[in-house]
Amino acid sequence: MRAHVGDQLVIESPSTGAARRDGEIVGLHHEDGTPPYDVRWSDTDEVTLVFPGPDAHVHHLEHEASGTPAGPEPAVSEPVAAPRGRTPNPGDMGRRLVAERRRHGLSREETAARARMSPDYLAYLEEHPADPTAATLTRLADVLGTTATALRGGGLDLPPGQGHALLHPEVHDLDPDECRTLLSTHGVGRVGVTESDGRPAIVPVNYEIVDDMIAFRTEPGSVAASAVGTEAAFEVDHVDETMSQGWSVLAVGPANAVTDPDAARRLTERAHSTPWVGGERELWVLLRPARLTGRRITPADR
Repeated sequence: MRAHVGDQLVIESPSTGAARRDGEIVGLHHEDGTPPYDVRWSDTDEVTLVFPGPDAHVHHLEHEASGTPAGPEPAVSEPVAAPRGRTPNPGDMGRRLVAERRRHGLSREETAARARMSPDYLAYLEEHPADPTAATLTRLADVLGTTATALRGGGLDLPPGQGHALLHPEVHDLDPDECRTLLSTHGVGRVGVTESDGRPAIVPVNYEIVDDMIAFRTEPGSVAASAVGTEAAFEVDHVDETMSQGWSVLAVGPANAVTDPDAARRLTERAHSTPWVGGERELWVLLRPARLTGRRITPADR
């Protein structure tokens, strides 16, 4: 018997063949994948050292999910690394785990310790398509300040802020320095403009911070381009669904097009990302904040 971290260990009843217990293999004690294993049982969420008997078998999740037969169980050189000659292929959940962990400035070891799992198992979840138990995913979501549903990719088409409001919220006004810090260097925000026909409009844009100015690129004639030559508004925010708290920053000021080709080229070269909407968007707009305000909602100290 050989296994990888993330495989499922199933204990069957000798008389009926029905599974009477199962759990995830979260740790190996031999590099070739042979027993014993550290197993997190699905019914108790406890991790125990298991020496599988004749009524146990390993369910190779990765092989079966790919639709290819498992074949002979290969030896592995490392507990979590992909088999030799193969490139780790993280699923959407693995990429979300990595993104949330990095957003909180946590190492893999710190995250694993807080979630009460081995770093090897967390590495497996981040680097391979996997289906951890609900309890495992809930612990990770708690550590990362999100939800198990969000880590699985649920609710992507829903607007943020549908969670319950805080019982005792407190609203803090942010000073300009705090606002500049929250704006950071780049991200996605919303620009508010008045179109040529006098109607107001708000559109999302990828933005950069350049010399305390908000820079975004668009195409001539677009709604966002209506900001050029006017006083425009720009808003960015963050909502923590799990904790029902968040912040928003509003910048208001004159917006002008970047007409110097060299300056536009430098902005393009320094940009952290291309516009998500795609297409040829070569018009850079700089908004210089004349007024910078913000608010943060947190639980009141009690």
